[in-house]
Amino acid sequence: MAKKADKTRARLPRGFVDRHASDIRAVDEMCAKIREVYERYGFDPVETPIFEYTDALGKFLPDQDRPNEGVFSVQDDDEQWLSLRYDLTAPLARHVAENFNDIQLPYRTYRAGYVFRNEKPGPGRFRQFMQFDADTVGAPGVAADAEMCMMMADVMEALGLEGQYVIRVNNRKVLDGVMEAIGVTDEAQKLTILRAIDKADKFPVSEIAKLLGGGRWDGDKEGEGDFTKGAGLNDEQITRLINITGWREKNSGSVGASNTITIENLLLDFENSPKVTEACDELNTIQRLCAAAGYDEARILIDPSVVRGLEYYTGPVFEAELTAEIPNEKGEIVRFGSVGGGGRYDGLVSRFRGQPVPATGFSIGVSRLATALKNLGKLGQDPVLPPVLVTVMDGDTEAMAKYQQFTQALRAAGIRAEMYQGNWKKFGNQLKYADRRGSPLAIIQGADERANGEVQIKDLIEGKKLSAEIESNEEWREARVAQMTVSEGELVETVHKMLAAQAEASKS
Repeated sequence: MAKKADKTRARLPRGFVDRHASDIRAVDEMCAKIREVYERYGFDPVETPIFEYTDALGKFLPDQDRPNEGVFSVQDDDEQWLSLRYDLTAPLARHVAENFNDIQLPYRTYRAGYVFRNEKPGPGRFRQFMQFDADTVGAPGVAADAEMCMMMADVMEALGLEGQYVIRVNNRKVLDGVMEAIGVTDEAQKLTILRAIDKADKFPVSEIAKLLGGGRWDGDKEGEGDFTKGAGLNDEQITRLINITGWREKNSGSVGASNTITIENLLLDFENSPKVTEACDELNTIQRLCAAAGYDEARILIDPSVVRGLEYYTGPVFEAELTAEIPNEKGEIVRFGSVGGGGRYDGLVSRFRGQPVPATGFSIGVSRLATALKNLGKLGQDPVLPPVLVTVMDGDTEAMAKYQQFTQALRAAGIRAEMYQGNWKKFGNQLKYADRRGSPLAIIQGADERANGEVQIKDLIEGKKLSAEIESNEEWREARVAQMTVSEGELVETVHKMLAAQAEASKS
């Protein structure tokens, strides 16, 4: 007995997903609206490759739980290490530095693309995902940061999220000053603290306290699941940091949450910290500029708990958070939380230039935001109509030429159409194919119709409805359900009318 040939097992790597037509179209629809806002603000597109030299990316990863520090890396034939980009900001910094003498500062750009993280995948956490960024390089004043916050708000509005989002703003110098005030000087410990506070939108205060202290188990009970080592702070230090993250709840929703009062409270609590004082001056400027432009605290809110996970931020940081309760894929009502964010990163381009190059920007998590919008019914509500199917009754060259002619005539008129390319000899299979495709109409021409210069058009949607009322094959043949015969010259016009009638009927 012959041994079966070994077959390669079809499987996806963990943390990666295939994208299907409806998802792709929904994301394209969303990105078009985002792009329109970016363009209105005077930003221009730029594109960088997905691979960079590893040393050019730097060590600013949000997680380092992999041997190659969170990135996917390969060695080139000249033994230099290349890595897939983990965000769109580090490649932009390299691009600006490499083309510094040829670009106009301030350099205002936007770009969309996939980024890659060699991290442990989990629910909603993928190794490949899309971001849509906008950045201003060469603008030192916080007016550029204020503009980023306003543009983020305008993006949310353009996507139909009025009253369902808030842009939360903080300053990394606040956190630097606070850690200095509580006696934290070790850089590794600072980074652990930042990452703990950054999880304020995912965990309750009690869990954040564990991450700031001895550590946290992610299982249902102590000792279960994976263990995350904490920052090792004492109770007094934890309390002072928790007081900052606690303002998030107090200021939630902007009612009674004055940006001015928040800044004043910061100054009172850390009045002896020059860094906190400088940060508060910048936050005050941002909130005043935003308020003058008509962006109140319901849209742009000062929130000292905002951190951002990446290490390269040096000043103001901000996040776009959805405040609406949204059903997830399982129908459970959840708070989506952050769908994008960014901040000032004055040191990133300077790594290459050896001179100060100020920069600020923000990044939208495309897949996360698209999921929220779809679940809110604000995206993908106008699906692309499936194609009209031109069936094949005869396989000779003359007949096939006719079918192709019909197909091209429909396409030229702006109608999605395809000619059946499978085994044409079993006509029933063609109609089954049309049904699976969701085709609204089928075009049919046999030898008799071709001799008379005619064509049949079958309304597959109406046919489905009527077929439920017909009890026998004889009745079906006699009724010729939802089917009409027109001249070849009337084909395009009739198809247009039938599709319009279907669209109108679907609304009622």
